[in-house]
Amino acid sequence: MEPSPSDMPHLGGEKSYVCDVCGYASSRLDHLKSHMHIHTGEKPFACDICEYRCSTSSHLKTHVRTHTAEKPYACDTCEHRYTSFHNLKQHMSTHTGEKPFACERCEYKCTASGDLKKHMRTHTGEKPYMCDICEHRYTTLGSLKVHKRTHTGERPYACDICEYRCSTSSHLKEHMRTHTEERLYACDICECRYKSSSELTRHMRSHMVERPFPCDKCEYKGKTFSDLKKHMRTHTGEKPYMCDICGHRYATLGSLKVHMRTHTGERPYACDICECRYKSSSELTRHMRSHMVARPFPCDKCEYKGKTFSDLKKHMRTHTGKAVLVRYM
Repeated sequence: MEPSPSDMPHLGGEKSYVCDVCGYASSRLDHLKSHMHIHTGEKPFACDICEYRCSTSSHLKTHVRTHTAEKPYACDTCEHRYTSFHNLKQHMSTHTGEKPFACERCEYKCTASGDLKKHMRTHTGEKPYMCDICEHRYTTLGSLKVHKRTHTGERPYACDICEYRCSTSSHLKEHMRTHTEERLYACDICECRYKSSSELTRHMRSHMVERPFPCDKCEYKGKTFSDLKKHMRTHTGEKPYMCDICGHRYATLGSLKVHMRTHTGERPYACDICECRYKSSSELTRHMRSHMVARPFPCDKCEYKGKTFSDLKKHMRTHTGKAVLVRYM
């Protein structure tokens, strides 16, 4: 079938077909029609293997390669191959060091316009992607997809050593370090090293003194706004995270993750002194006290010394007969 005159490009490359929404211009009417799907949200091209839909035939062609594993675009510097020319172009910048897309508000530079668009949301606060189950909003579609797995229970990333499964590739990377002695995350205040960024984050709080987020219902003060949000659930009773196996509900995602290990039998936290393994970092921390000799938390009323600040707080009740608020500076 011959293309209609309106679908043919204009001689000389003149871009006569202009989008009246954003100003995009093309020399072909069919290109403009495809472009308009961006504004209408229409996705007429469907994958016949999965539920993926898109606005252009070229996007569908690229997507189908995720099923066929075809990667026709090869880097001529290294051996990497890609499903689209666009991805190859982005990769080439890792060799050239070129970062042509610059943020006009800070010093951030990147290799792709899409990355710059995502970065700009850190300045604007825009979160265009909303979960249709709980209405949480996210800055990127990828973050929304990961979040949706907390509702579906999907865990597509599997450890090839044990039965551990998780919802993100980064969590799998962190988990794999439980099988090795690798500790990439170092504290810049003391000499402690950790296998995951989340473990390091928790450790860094031990160096913090300031607690700028106060609870308006009790004397609690949080080191972070996230800590305060979790604490507030002790007053509201809210438990938004539910186990899809037994129906137990939890106030934090972390608590749900630990609970899930009672079903999977997973014990990712290993003692590096003996062979004991535990479901949670807190269980491992309690166990590590059995190996401790130092008692750095002294009581100011008697000769008692605690291995942890928590031990000291419990001990203080023997003097007062009730729970007390102890601040260790």
